[in-house]
Amino acid sequence: MADRTPPLTVEELRALVAAGEIDTVVLAFPDMQGRLQGKRFAAPFFLGEVLAHGTEGCDYLLAVDTEMNTVGGYAMSSWERGYGDFAMRPDLATLRRVPWNEASALVTADLAWADGSPVAAAPRQILRRQLDRLAAHGLTAHAGTELEFIVFADTYERAWDTGYRDLTPANRYNVDYSILGGGRVEPLLRRIRNEMAAAGLTVESAKGECNPGQHEIAFRYDEALVTCDQHAVYKTGAKEIASQEGVSLTFMAKYNEREGNSCHIHLSLQDATGTNAMAGEDEHGMSEVMRRFLAGQLAAMRDFSLLYAPNVNSYKRFQPGSFAPTAVAWGPDNRTCALRTVGHGPSTRFENRLPGGDVNPYLAVAAMIAAGLHGIERGLELPPPCTGNAYAADHAHVPTTLREAAELWETSEIAKEAFGPEVVAHYRNMARVELAAFDAAVTDWELRRSFERH
Repeated sequence: MADRTPPLTVEELRALVAAGEIDTVVLAFPDMQGRLQGKRFAAPFFLGEVLAHGTEGCDYLLAVDTEMNTVGGYAMSSWERGYGDFAMRPDLATLRRVPWNEASALVTADLAWADGSPVAAAPRQILRRQLDRLAAHGLTAHAGTELEFIVFADTYERAWDTGYRDLTPANRYNVDYSILGGGRVEPLLRRIRNEMAAAGLTVESAKGECNPGQHEIAFRYDEALVTCDQHAVYKTGAKEIASQEGVSLTFMAKYNEREGNSCHIHLSLQDATGTNAMAGEDEHGMSEVMRRFLAGQLAAMRDFSLLYAPNVNSYKRFQPGSFAPTAVAWGPDNRTCALRTVGHGPSTRFENRLPGGDVNPYLAVAAMIAAGLHGIERGLELPPPCTGNAYAADHAHVPTTLREAAELWETSEIAKEAFGPEVVAHYRNMARVELAAFDAAVTDWELRRSFERH
């Protein structure tokens, strides 16, 4: 990653602490679900101790389920290994103010073992490794993530207490692109936009979406690691701001039977001169690098679906005619395909439409880079585009369940070569844990179907 000025420098932080404007510094890392986990420090202690030496965190933080339960099957962390610590080392390029928390700053951490070696299964490290592989080809990746969410008039506490049933969406009808519909929640959206900008993100726009209460705030693309760090900050901050405003919002992939929450990911490549390496002179405006990179996406998409759709709920999005893809296909500006090519010249890029709002961006972007490198290194040929309705065309189907995706991931030679057996086993176990929990659950659907009539 190129040198860049952080949103907040250490010198600026020292001055703000001395002036009493910042008294708390959060040091956090993204876990397997992409959530920020870490500690809040008194700012003087952070500057005096943590800045230079980092801190520690229990290694179970990369070996628990969504509910933070300790679970078996992880090689790196277990009762047998004693649940020790890993080191949390501040990446000062990520230091930023947190406007939605009074007098606070935040810095993202990388994880290492006591001997200094990186924690291979940490999402940020997984992405770093793929970026290093890409750099060996003289290329850098830029990415943008487009997160959708649904806003409810209920607090998070009421949602919990009611079992997430009978919640009131902030809009009662489809407000896709509606200025009136966006205006209904503009105080919340405006606060999120402005406070994200103050945290160092570059805000582009906000718009309504199809599901009642559904909206999207878009941010400018950036270097891949920067975008993923900003994604994690935004997702956490948006929930905190919503809570402070007495409402709630969800990024879950499929809240109800209507349109799900997507997280379309745009990716482009630059060469050593800063030129878009995907732009070219073929009939679709693509270079050979882009054709190979895109062919790799198609070749690895089913194998890597676990990293794009990591939860049981993720697979409920993939329905025909839903604007969520079902076909492993690409097409120029074709929203029925899993991969959509867009832009021209310097803006040439492709969009992966598979991920939902529940995606861990580090894992998904790492998967896209690994897939692209598979295409480049093997000289894969790009098949013809899909120019019609991909839902009705004869293409391979994306996995329809987490179980199918996990089995594809576990047996994938592409995944083992790109990520290594440790990472493959770690995230296969994550899926195994989620599937076991889901298989043991009794759902509302079962109660409605069976209570009286079976």
